[in-house]
Amino acid sequence: MHRKTALEHGISERRLASAVHSGELIVVARGMSVPSAAVAGRKDAERIVYGFRCIAAAISPQRPVLSHDSAAVVHGLSLLHPDQRRVHVTNGKDGGGSERSRRVIHSGTFGPDDVVEIDGLLVTSMERTAIDVALKTATLPQALTVFDAGLRLGMQADDVTRRLRASRHGIALVRRAFSFADGDSESPGESWSRAQMIEAGHRVPDLQVEYTLESGRVARCDFGRDEKFVGEFDGMVKYQREMRGDEDVEAVVVREKLREDQLRDVGVDVGRWIWDDLRTKRMIAKLERRYDRLGIRY
Repeated sequence: MHRKTALEHGISERRLASAVHSGELIVVARGMSVPSAAVAGRKDAERIVYGFRCIAAAISPQRPVLSHDSAAVVHGLSLLHPDQRRVHVTNGKDGGGSERSRRVIHSGTFGPDDVVEIDGLLVTSMERTAIDVALKTATLPQALTVFDAGLRLGMQADDVTRRLRASRHGIALVRRAFSFADGDSESPGESWSRAQMIEAGHRVPDLQVEYTLESGRVARCDFGRDEKFVGEFDGMVKYQREMRGDEDVEAVVVREKLREDQLRDVGVDVGRWIWDDLRTKRMIAKLERRYDRLGIRY
């Protein structure tokens, strides 16, 4: 909602201020707000509000080019630990970058295919965005996550390879991350899991492995090794995705436990881990205990 439009329709300054103060409206930019009802009850409310902030910046008279984390939200790229405090834009110049509390202006020129228009917004292309995010974060888990997400959404691998070959400085980690990227990785948690395996020197597991259970149902698992072990990252998003109709999370957990028992019945061991295991780096120790017991080489 534009403040000017609201005033033209008879909504007073006092009423607007009261709505912001009460939380009825969420300010996303100077003179622009969205109803809090638009995100009420949404698990991804923070991402949605951030997206509105990015849109507000992009439709300003200057029409800046959204980049990095801001372009990622427009493209629908899932990131690990995204910066949703600030809107990121790139100025198309060799210099002149700056950082403020709510906006980062990155310096950087554009090639002929670096900027695209999506629903009227100027954003860096998916390939340029993924590389920019990977360079900015400079960690294998975050770089791998954005490349996995890009490939999952149809990012052109040949284009990324071409861009990485043309780059020279600070690119080694990014190239390494892209060499392991796989569009079959379905979430930041799965990408982070795989990154920790890579950093620990483990062989890369197969992704989205399938087993036919005795019931005839096909069980699809996040990771698989040597047809002896499957690993599952248990994030809340996965449970929400698996809900049927009016089910709650508890019903999904029960169904997953039955599925796990059936996997063991066909001779496959099952290991699970959660976000906290990744944050505290306990996942690798869990895996290695399972591998040792099953005779699987790291």
